Amino acid sequence: MDPVDLLTDLVSIPSVNPMGRDLSGPEFLEGRVSDYLEGLFRKLGVRYQRIEVAPGRANLIARFDSPNAKTTVLLDAHQDTVPTDGFPDPFNPVIRDGKLFGRGSCDVKGGMAAMLSAFARLVREKPTVAPNVLMSCTCDEEATSLGVNDLTTLWTDPNRTGSIIDRKPDMAIVAEPTQLDVVVAHRGATRWKIRTTGRACHSSAPHEGVNAIYKMGRVLTALEEFAAKLPNMIPAHPLCGPATLSVGRIWGGISVNTVPDSCEIEIDRRVIPGEDGWDAIRQVQQHFASRLDCEVEHLPPWLVGVSLSDEHNGPLGDRLINCITKIAGPHQKVGVPYGTHASRIASAGVPSVVFGPGDIAQAHTVNEWIDIGQLRQAAEVYFAFCTDAA
Repeated sequence: MDPVDLLTDLVSIPSVNPMGRDLSGPEFLEGRVSDYLEGLFRKLGVRYQRIEVAPGRANLIARFDSPNAKTTVLLDAHQDTVPTDGFPDPFNPVIRDGKLFGRGSCDVKGGMAAMLSAFARLVREKPTVAPNVLMSCTCDEEATSLGVNDLTTLWTDPNRTGSIIDRKPDMAIVAEPTQLDVVVAHRGATRWKIRTTGRACHSSAPHEGVNAIYKMGRVLTALEEFAAKLPNMIPAHPLCGPATLSVGRIWGGISVNTVPDSCEIEIDRRVIPGEDGWDAIRQVQQHFASRLDCEVEHLPPWLVGVSLSDEHNGPLGDRLINCITKIAGPHQKVGVPYGTHASRIASAGVPSVVFGPGDIAQAHTVNEWIDIGQLRQAAEVYFAFCTDAA
């Protein structure tokens, strides 16, 4: 199975994550990509399992069993993509100048195609020395991590025994665009909403109401102040950089001629290795206690930050670097500011790193693309690693 052919198929099948927006239609959710993957694994003749995580959203897990294998390698790639707003013809894969264009080509259907190509080669060639290999194609990476959270329970929750994963994997590689470097550390994200409330009235007599947006203005000032002092509160990680806070969305009110009785914002707080994702919320609450003269409501977070530390994955990273060097020349172990599934797999007791073709600068962009040369090299690396990690 050629990785370019696989990627062409995958890009042409929409699997857009609504990202919390009230959106529906044939291009949303991962169901049709899951159908494609199920057909592929059935064609390969391997054991596989389709596990519904939420309506229309499933994890696909396939298994290659190697005779006398002593270790199990988990290869993980997510099925979903970010939305396509402003992207002309996003599901028409176009090859031009050594690049393949289309939504998800870089993040992360390219990595998935390379993994699938390596997995199919293992099944076809049946190398005499190889570990057991689990190929997990997970859902909902871009929003709330439903897929990977469910995946890890297959070896951490005794009530989930009997699945295709019969024991904890020994190591994991997560596909993301790393330009063939190995990510051994990254930040995590805690995301939650803050709400202010007031009392509505006609805008011709605003003194008769309480303006929730004005209250939120004071909250935003306090948050800007908190974000500025974060670098002094928490020393930067040598590989991942500093802890950060950003307000990404705001909305409130029902009309221009009504004093608003509610306003909400969404916060993105990036946590570095060594931080607790829940502490990120408590720190903001403590800051507000000394700065604000109005009440605010912190809604339950939909994502609690889990970072990837380089404390336990050094040998795995070194082994992968050796495979990369033989195929694609010298590369390095790095840290990055974004998050991946690797942190949640690692927190479930499995040493994990991140590796894949493509440049993160292309992820989530209009006219997203991936370098085909890197795509093919990544497929070779995944296969080489799996025959080296027995």
